[in-house]
Parts: sequence; structure tokens; C-alpha cells
Amino acid sequence: MLRIALFALVVAAARWAWPLAPDAVRAPWHMLRLAWQEPPAALPMPVRGITASRIADTWGGARSGGRRHEGIDIFAPRGTPVLASTEGIVTRIGTNELGGNVVWVMGPGRLMHYYAHLEGYADIHRGQLVQPGDVLGFVGNTGNARGTPTHLHYGIYGNGGARNPYPLLKAVR
Repeated sequence: MLRIALFALVVAAARWAWPLAPDAVRAPWHMLRLAWQEPPAALPMPVRGITASRIADTWGGARSGGRRHEGIDIFAPRGTPVLASTEGIVTRIGTNELGGNVVWVMGPGRLMHYYAHLEGYADIHRGQLVQPGDVLGFVGNTGNARGTPTHLHYGIYGNGGARNPYPLLKAVR
């Protein structure tokens, strides 16, 4: 009986302390949970104030070096908040040659959501659990987008490579 009572006490304490645990402790559990979930059939817009009727499908467009556009561009004024389009874990915050300032978020079904050309980052960190609508950064034109109108390049990547996010964003009404 004492063993059961001690076990119940430990479980209650763990449930109370879980939200207080650092992201480094919680992130692997959330990643496992997200990996087992089905990918969403629709996603909210990742740029504040932009509606689905205002975006165009820029997927597959020709790019320099024989590349194809593996995402869509969502045009908005510089500094407009870029929002998480899914629940997920921030896996990378940094820069690269093409995307400039970028954020990667692993969402349900182990899909990787890529937010690029950011002017700057919100107060986020690697391993952080985010929810749809959480601010990740701000619209800009960094990387190979210098000299173009400010926009978010939004891409989704899975086991089979890049996926077109346009139908998922248009599915939300």
C-alpha cells in the first residue's frame, strides 16, 4: 500500500512539474508525439494579416542555377509578424545563403516547416514548443531575396522531399 501511495505522489509531482521542466527535457517527448501524428490537411496563414485569397501559388517556378521554387512566397510589408503555421518544435534558427535568416519547425508527421528571408527573429529558441499563431520572426528579404519585395518564403519538407504548401493554406476558410 505504501508503494502505491508513493507512486501516486511521484506521478502527481511529475504532472505538476512538467510545465516547469526546461524545453531541453520536454522537446524529445513532444518530437516523438508529433512524429506519430498525421500531417494536417489544412494550415493557417503564416503571415499576420494575410488571407488565403491574397496568396498565389509560386510552387515550382524556375530559379537560378536550374533550381525550382520549393515553397511559396507570401508578400507583406517589412516587419510583419511571421507566425507558426502548426504546432511543433523549433529545430533550427540561423542563416543560410538562399534563405537568409531562417527558422525550421518540426510539426506533425515529422514535416519540417521552413520560414525564410526573415528580417529578424522573435524571442524564440531551439527546442521550443510552438503553437499555431506563435510569432517566429518578421517578414524581410534576406538571403537571395535581397533587392526583391519583402516576403516570407514558406516551405514544407517531408520524407519524400519538398511539398507544396499552397493547397494546405488555401484549405483554411
